[in-house]
This record gives sequence, structure tokens and C-alpha cells, in this order.
Amino acid sequence: MDEAGSDASQPWPQLASGFEQARAREDSLDRLVEWPAQRELLGDVTGLAVLDAGCGNGSKVAQLAAEGAVEAVGVDISGNFIEAPPGVELVEGDLSDLAAVPGLAGRRFDRILFLQSFGYAADGVRALQVARDMLSEDGFILLTRTQPVRYAIERAEQNGTSLGQEYFATESFDYRHSNWDDRVTLTKRPYTMSDLLNTFSAAGLWIEATREPQMPAEARVRYPHKQAVMDAYLGILMFRLRPLGSGSAHTI
Repeated sequence: MDEAGSDASQPWPQLASGFEQARAREDSLDRLVEWPAQRELLGDVTGLAVLDAGCGNGSKVAQLAAEGAVEAVGVDISGNFIEAPPGVELVEGDLSDLAAVPGLAGRRFDRILFLQSFGYAADGVRALQVARDMLSEDGFILLTRTQPVRYAIERAEQNGTSLGQEYFATESFDYRHSNWDDRVTLTKRPYTMSDLLNTFSAAGLWIEATREPQMPAEARVRYPHKQAVMDAYLGILMFRLRPLGSGSAHTI
């Protein structure tokens, strides 16, 4: 299990359908906050090769193909994919070792995405090292994770403890996502900001850009219940990561 914490991947095939249904809702935070910010950090994909590690049903990588990516590959352990449009490859496989996924060995990508999927890697450092070695010369990894304070707040509320106690806790905990399928239990390990930064460093990556996106003003008015969630539990962290030695790397 990696330093940044890991989630059991076994329940994911059961959760996949509920996740996609929740994400497709008009008021989903993925549609309102996450995907627009992810696209901004990703930039123009015209003529690029893109790999989405933990792609869900593949709809996001299919959109990138429609926007000009010349290679668009999605990998997900669930195998619960949309019908792949022309130019899109959707492959059932484990993101823990992308080079071992059928058809990916020896290939290079300009953009590799871990969009809320990184926590499912068996070993986070190893998963990022493999992804780093699959990048083209000017490639980068786009990785997003839930703000770790969110889980600490939720557990503090549930357990009657303090934020600090839960944020720095190290024991795994069971978690059910009521918006996906509350019958399925995920096992999660707490992680802190320093855990994330140390994982990136250990994998030979540096942070080129970071975002903590918020609800647009119009969406805050239209969906106040979603803004209330953001106000109470914070949101998501996004990182654009490049291999050490590439670009104008700085020490974290």
C-alpha cells in the first residue's frame, strides 16, 4: 500500500454503474467543478496521445478524442465501458501497472490522466513511476485526488473526535458512498498532504501546477446544496506532474 493511501479495487466493478449515473447528473460536482478544471489543466489535446488510467466508462477519453487527440486510450478495471467510438481504445486492466495492461507495453503518451483513480493503485509510487516512464518527451501526468481534509472532517463528525485526530490517523477505515451505491463498502487509508507530495517526489515527479477548483458563481446560485457540500467538506486537489529533469523543475 502506498504512502498516499490506497483504496481496495475489488468493489469497483460493483460501484462503476452507480458512479457513472451520479456523474451524469446535472448537479454532479464532476460536471460543475472537476471536469471543467481538469480540461483547463490538460490544455489543447489536438494531435496528442492520451491515456486515461481509471477511465470509468470511457466517456471522458472519448471526448478528448473528439477534441483532437490522435490516440485516446482508456483503462479501467471494471470493464463497464461505453461503445468505443472510432479512434478510442477502451481496455480492461489495472492501473497499478499500466505497462502490464494488454497493448500498452512500449507505448508513449503525451498526457496520462489519473482522475480520482490514483487511490485505487496497489502501490502509488510504483504506479506513478510506470506512468512517468510511459510519457513522451514533453508529456505530463494530470492527477486529481479528494482533499484529504474532507475525509478527516467526515470521520470526526461520525466518531465524535477532532479534525486533527482524524487527519493524522493511520488506520484504514470503511467508507460507503451514498451517491454511488451505499451497499458497497470501500476500504480507505487516510492520507495527508505531505503523503501526497512525498509520493510524487519518490516517483521522480515535480509539480508544475496545482488547482483547487471552486463552483462557478452561476452554479452556486443554481445548486446551493452542492455549494453547501463544498463549504463544509472542501473539494478536490489537482496536480500537473512532470518527470524530474524536464522543464524548469523546482524543488517542492
